[in-house]
Formats: sequence, structure tokens, C-alpha cells
Amino acid sequence: MASLNLTGRVLFLCTDPHLIERQLAGDDLTPSTAGPLRDDVSTDEITPMSVLTRFDERLGRVPYVGLRAGERNPVGLDAVRAGNFCVTVAGNRYGKGSSREHSPVAEYRAGVRLVIAKGFERIYRQNADNVGLFTSTDFGLIERIHRGEAIDIEELVASRDTLAASILRSGGLLRYGAAHMRDVQTAAPSADDEKPRTLAQKIIERHALRTASTGDASTPGQGAFVRADWRFIHEYYTGMATHMLHAAFGKPLPLYDPQTILTFEDHLSYSHRSELHIRNGLLPDVRELSAAHRAFVKEYGLTDHGYLSENGSGIDEGSEGISHAMMAERYALPGQLIAGTDSHTPHSGALGCVAFGVGTTDMANAFVTGAVRMTVPLALRIEFNGAIARGVTAKDLVLRLLAEPRIRAGAGVGKIFEFAGSAIAQLSTDERTTLTNMTAELGGFAGIVAPDEETVRFLKERRGIEFTIEPWMHSDPGAQYADVIALDCTQVSPMLAAPGDPGNGIALRDMTERPHIDIAYGGSCTAGKRDDFDHYHEVLAWAAARGLRISDGIKLYLQFGTSDVRDYCIGRGYLDAFERVGAILLQPSCGACANCGPGSSTEQGQVTISAINRNFPGRSGPGKVWLASPPTVVASALAGHIASFEELMARYP
Repeated sequence: MASLNLTGRVLFLCTDPHLIERQLAGDDLTPSTAGPLRDDVSTDEITPMSVLTRFDERLGRVPYVGLRAGERNPVGLDAVRAGNFCVTVAGNRYGKGSSREHSPVAEYRAGVRLVIAKGFERIYRQNADNVGLFTSTDFGLIERIHRGEAIDIEELVASRDTLAASILRSGGLLRYGAAHMRDVQTAAPSADDEKPRTLAQKIIERHALRTASTGDASTPGQGAFVRADWRFIHEYYTGMATHMLHAAFGKPLPLYDPQTILTFEDHLSYSHRSELHIRNGLLPDVRELSAAHRAFVKEYGLTDHGYLSENGSGIDEGSEGISHAMMAERYALPGQLIAGTDSHTPHSGALGCVAFGVGTTDMANAFVTGAVRMTVPLALRIEFNGAIARGVTAKDLVLRLLAEPRIRAGAGVGKIFEFAGSAIAQLSTDERTTLTNMTAELGGFAGIVAPDEETVRFLKERRGIEFTIEPWMHSDPGAQYADVIALDCTQVSPMLAAPGDPGNGIALRDMTERPHIDIAYGGSCTAGKRDDFDHYHEVLAWAAARGLRISDGIKLYLQFGTSDVRDYCIGRGYLDAFERVGAILLQPSCGACANCGPGSSTEQGQVTISAINRNFPGRSGPGKVWLASPPTVVASALAGHIASFEELMARYP
């Protein structure tokens, strides 16, 4: 029987930075001497933005360089490899956040072969499987590893679904694919057609495929492959995927149905104005990523949405739009299944489709086989009921949900969030995408809203499509859910998330101290949509009419999510009010949300209030980031400290 010989050392990711430094200096700890372990270790900390321009062996130098313990980052370049660590141990919800496969790849290339944690986020664990990095929640393994005992691979995969176990036995997804995916067929319909189903279940079953190791796509927890209507990738991942594919299959690649592959350059178009990228000498690496992306697009004739300067627009910075925001604007339809290399791919679920993020290896495999790997998820029903108060947005609702104890404890990890309840009808499609987008922060697999009259209106207005909702496009009465969480919207007021984690929710009205801010940022996929700019304009036009401007010493950045949003704002005459109050306007890009451009902090002492979706340490620069809704962000920029629009209006009646 094959076994894993773990002859190196064990690295405990402790909350105490001194204990981490002791291990890096040569001391070995045990579970009893390691003390409390870091929970919520994000992929932003395992491989921060500053290292994502690497996609080869150089990644082995960088695991954990962004890890925050106390007020320090105790792990430096080459520390893991030099310390001969082969096992990493951490707390709950390991691998939160981005879908970046760079994180498990960096760990693997540094010599780590097993990560033990109390719990794992869905995308991280799937990415780890795909590159052959083992994961376990069995802390009893640590003592055995310290004794020098080899661990049977069958023991490590015993609790995993059949597909995950087969992929790990094969040494990763591409090796598994080469051996087992030459004969991929459409799965037979479920034998129990009368069983009540959720909308997400119906969509997954309609897209299910069958291979030698896949289970029943109607059974939660089973490993499965599905045929996606759309697959998309952005420039952070294209070079890595190409590198993998050409190494495994040579050139040219037999891409499956290339007309359904979309490519985007959206993350790095403001790198020339990013202190992080300039200071660390990363611009040549950025150009290398773009060159690899564009070469792949050209070689295979793929549809690309790239830099504005490349498409004859006459604008010399910015992108055509953020990938998942453009998917909702231009491509996604109810009943479809969409996979993309971004954790915020669930954005499009607001239109009634199943959309989810995957890592590089998953997408590379999907490019040549047309099959996307997933673990069939349970559904979690979220019921937003009651009237939504004036001044409360979808961002406030999701920040309130993130603060729910069951969610903070991991109740949503790997689930499909079905957003329902009487309040959903009060939300536009743009607002609904805020809910489904931030399924990533909730720990979920995807988010979905059943299509309704608002969906039909959106498709008619944005695309000129006369869409007819089919009779099956809803969840059935009696469908099974892992749980139902109901929130009374009448009790929700403007919310914030304190620095460090999107789950650090606090009602603005409960804040006795109002921090001074240095930067206010409105933009990103979550808050760069038309409705978000309606909110920005409502506050800033009110301010401009009273002769108010952004407070001295504060910079307010407003960044469009897509060029369609920019053109909408121009057409509505919004730019005049923005400029009169002193806002700085930026062309579409992921920008500060990806720590790539204006709006990111540059010093630890800076405080930012931001409408982005996550505020993990280092996510948007070294300073502290408060998350808030679009109106709260711009109201705070005017007030000079955290404040709601309602409070601002009371100050200037």
C-alpha cells in the first residue's frame, strides 16, 4: 500500500509570532506547546498579491510570507523550504478567500506534503487535491508523524469522496484526467425525477457528466464533473494554466469547444500606479503575465476582454471590465452553469444560474476535457424578510449575514447559498449580485437567486433579450436544505466589518468611536456596478449641492467595474457631481481590491473605508480596512471619519 513518508518537520501556524519565529530558528513544537493556532488563514496570507506574478518553481520561496500573527509577519522568503518543513498545522477555515492555486502550489514546492487543520475552505482544499497536496482534519496524525511513522495514503483519503480520493491517488488532477477522462459522457437523468429539488440541484443535474470515478450528481458530498456553459480565466492564471497544459499535453492543445471559453485581463491594468508593484520591481513580471495571456488567446483564437489601451478606445489605462461583473452583464443566463478562475465567480448566480470559482488546474483540465470538477454541495437557504430600510443596501445585508454566529463558525462552507424571502423582490439584479458575489466570503460554493420578473427586466434592459423563465427554474416545495437562516431586514441598519475579516460585522449605530479615515474606495466587482454608482451619486450630488467636498487629507477613489458602467455614468451626467466634490475617477479594473492601483494603502498606519468584499490582512495594502456599503463609504469621505449618509444629512440639514 502506498504511503506518505513525512521525514521533515512540522510547522504550527500559531497566533503567537514568537513561537513561529522559534520554529523557523530550529525549535520543534508539539500541539501542547504550540498554543492557540491561527484560524481563518486566508490565501491572501499564504501567497499575498505581491508574489502572484510567479507561476513556476519560484513559488516555493514564498509560502506564508503574508501570514499575520499579532502585529507581525514572522515568515520570510525561503523560510519554509530552509526549515525543512513537510507538514503545516493550523486552526479552523484554512484557505479562506481567493481561488488562487498559487497557495497550495507554493506550499508543495516549498516541501509541504500535508496540511492539517480543523477545517478547510472548499476552493483551497480542491486546489490542494489537484496539485497532489494532502489535507486532513485528523490532529492525531501529528504525534505519529513526530515518531517518524509513514502514513498510508488510503488512510488520508478515507474520509474524502470517491473522486477526490482517486485524484489524490493519481498525484493530481491532470494525471487523473490523462488516465481516466478519455471517455466522458453525459450522465443519465436521476431515477427519482419526482423528488423535490432545489434550483441549484436541477441545474447541476442537467449539466452532469459521468466518468469512472464520479458519483451521482444528485447526491450531496459526491465528487462529480459537470459541463459548463461558460469557462473563463483571467491573466493571473492563464500563464500557469498554459504552462501546465503544454507540459502535460504538448502543442497545440485540443481545446474543448473554444467558443465557450472567455478570457479577461482585469486584475493588473493599474499596476503601473501600484506602489506595491513598483516598489517590489514587479512590473516586468506583470508584463510577462500579460504576454503569456495574450499569446494563449492569439494561438487559440479565444474571445478576450483586455486592456482599454489595446482595443482602440483611446484610453491608456484600465480594462474593459472585471471578469465576473462582465459575465453577469453580457453572458450569464438563468439555468446555466459557469466556472471561472476567481472566487467571486458566484456573482452571476443573481441571474438564476450556478456559477462557481475554480483553481488553475481545474480550469486547465476543463479547457481540454470540457469537464469541470466539483463536489456536489448541500444548499443553505437564506431568507431575507421584511422591508429594507432606506439607506440600507445589499452590502449591509450580506455584512449582517457574515456576522451571524453560525456563518462565522463555518455553517456555509462548501454550501450553495439560495437567497430567498420577501425582501429579495425589493432588490435589483445589481444588488442581488452583491449577495451572490460575497458567497465567497460566506465560505460557500455558489450563490443563487431564482429568476423572476426582475431578471427578465434586467436581461431586456442590458442585452435586449426577451427571456422566458422556464417552468422548472425554481426550487420545489419540500426541497431539502442543510439549514434555513432567516434575517429580519427591518432590523438591519448600515453595517461595517472591522479590519481583519469580512465576518467582523458591527452595526454603524453601535459604534461609539468613529475612526478617522485616510482613504475611501468605491469600486470592485462588488461595488462597481450601475446601482452602486447610483448610490455614490445620490450622496455626492447631495454634497455638491451644498458646496461640500471631500475632507482635507482624505482621498476618495471611485472605480468603475466595467466600461458599460462607466458609459452609464457618463450618460446619466454623474461625473460632474463626482468631480465637484473632489472624487478621483478610475477606469475599470479590480484595482485596490487586488492591491493593484490607487485606493490601496501604502503604510500600516493608514485607515481605509472600502466597498470591496474582503479585508483580510494585506488584501488592500498594509493598513487597516473597514468594509462598508457604497453610501457609507462616500459619506465617510465627506465626514472625515466613519459615518452614514443619514448622519451626514443630520449634520447638514
